Amino acid sequence: MIRNIYKCVAGLLVLAQSVSAKAPEEKKVLETMKQATRFMMEKASFNGGFVWSYLPDFSRSWGEVEANRTMAWVQSPGTPAVGQLLLDAYHATGDEYYYQAAKKTANALIWGQLDCGGWNYMFDFAGENSLKQWYATTGKSAWRLEEFQHYYGNATFDDAATVDAAKFLLRIYVEKNDPVFRPALEKAIRFVLESQYPAGGWPQRYPLKYDHVFHRKSDYSSFITLNDDVIPENIDFLLQCYQAAGLQNVREPLIRAMNLMITLQQGAPYAGWADQYTVDDLQPAHARSYEPRGVNSGTTVRMIHVMIEYYKLTGDTKFLARIPEAIAFLKSQALPESEVRRFNRTSRESSDILVPRFICPESGKPQYVHRRGSNVYNGEYYVDEDIANTIGHYASASFVSIPNLEKAYQDALALSPAELKAKSPLFSTERIPLQKYYSAQRFGGNDLPAEVTALLQSISKEGYWLSPIAVSYPYREYPKEGVAYSGNEYASTNVGDKYDTSCFRKEGNMGISTGFYIACMMKFITYLDSIKPNIQP
Repeated sequence: MIRNIYKCVAGLLVLAQSVSAKAPEEKKVLETMKQATRFMMEKASFNGGFVWSYLPDFSRSWGEVEANRTMAWVQSPGTPAVGQLLLDAYHATGDEYYYQAAKKTANALIWGQLDCGGWNYMFDFAGENSLKQWYATTGKSAWRLEEFQHYYGNATFDDAATVDAAKFLLRIYVEKNDPVFRPALEKAIRFVLESQYPAGGWPQRYPLKYDHVFHRKSDYSSFITLNDDVIPENIDFLLQCYQAAGLQNVREPLIRAMNLMITLQQGAPYAGWADQYTVDDLQPAHARSYEPRGVNSGTTVRMIHVMIEYYKLTGDTKFLARIPEAIAFLKSQALPESEVRRFNRTSRESSDILVPRFICPESGKPQYVHRRGSNVYNGEYYVDEDIANTIGHYASASFVSIPNLEKAYQDALALSPAELKAKSPLFSTERIPLQKYYSAQRFGGNDLPAEVTALLQSISKEGYWLSPIAVSYPYREYPKEGVAYSGNEYASTNVGDKYDTSCFRKEGNMGISTGFYIACMMKFITYLDSIKPNIQP
């Protein structure tokens, strides 16, 4: 996810209110886009790869955790996200520079592609030994980021790492049918197909490993995974391969995966979806130590919308059939006002209900997550039924809009199955071009020219925008005698003591954000589209 850009955006919007209402010149916009991109490619990038953020002097840099300067992050907004933005800029301007820059980013991803065909969260141009050392130090010490505490050496579908890279390679390949990208793309497609379980789902990591028994629980990385949209994202990639490249062999696997989504819904009265499932019996399973085995209300909300999308793709009402059960389950989990007060957070709408995030699939009781200690070495997570003082980095309860879900369901029921099939890429006999732009516009307002002018005025002479970034304590070796801590100072914080390498936000921490660069570029692209006919190379 693109993170922590909104405070900086708010400042830009304030600046926008004070600038002249005169529309920015197209030439100046194009020059600034090129200036910012050259800075990112020539200064921020390492061999065409990107992480999430940098100090202006590049003395430190971060992905989801602090990164070596020689690293490239695959998780968004990392290297694939920049590649997609560069193709967006190419489509908006017709300038070959952006296509060539996208090729450099694609080549970086090809360098980081594992032999199996997928990608890890990141890769290191300094080599695998450097990456292993990072895992043994910085990664191991990131208390709340348990996925970085063990070196597997295989690829991950988590946070769409593999699929984001594969989608970018697919898009740049079909852009000009350049054969240089075909081998890596075919390798990625084979990886996705090979790693799919017969039932239709995918593990979090592949090739399968079982070597990380964590907090006395079995290694969860082989479980069938819904968390972070692993299955929906893989389905979307295969669908793009089918519609844009005409690959017939991906149709059955993606339909099999869609059908599995029906099977994974639990029975009443807890008729929602879990984040992970054991492979043999398709029952809810645990993951990280703050992700207990349970039905997840947030995942259930997301899956209701996914099932509606699959109905629109297929015209098959079986994808809608059990949505009322899922909505009834969410309603049944509404917490009383006394618990809402104890949770100490407010909803956006008065009609929203507060529901526990994790619900025991047998008893229906809530599972709230807490932690004690001050770092990964002396701390631990635990679960109980007390909603007070839960962890801050992973919400133990969430607000749900039942009216919105019911409206989405009713709107879907009103659609004609025959008309949906007629428009679906699943039933088309012709290739369908991929969308023109992939990068979302992450901020906006009512005065586009003023906002663009604010961006033109706030870029540095070097070619970057400063924005708030998350930082971390540098890795330091944990003392052999340990650090005793029995308080609750870090119970709800994003970071523990100085031995915790997890990232945190603090007022005044400013740097160069890859996500903010993408957002600013999309603002320029939106403006260009508003003042001239669209250019499609």
